[in-house]
Amino acid sequence: MTNDLSPAELTQRLESLESRLAYQEHWLDTLDQAVAQQERRLEKLEQLSALMRERLREQHQALQAGDSQGSFRPEDDVPPHY
Repeated sequence: MTNDLSPAELTQRLESLESRLAYQEHWLDTLDQAVAQQERRLEKLEQLSALMRERLREQHQALQAGDSQGSFRPEDDVPPHY
């Protein structure tokens, strides 16, 4: 097949392939940047999730400690109009 093509046609096909390769390299770089950005965001979200879990655990423990001590709870207070 390549024997039937003239040098001008081969040059045109080569330029077309080079253009397509450059386009694909551009999109590969773009996707690589997007993946790196998502990785950074995921790490931040995981840190935030761990912090929220720890605070929830602390609040749960404080609530259980308060219940076991029989301390006053605002939700148990009867409003003055009753």
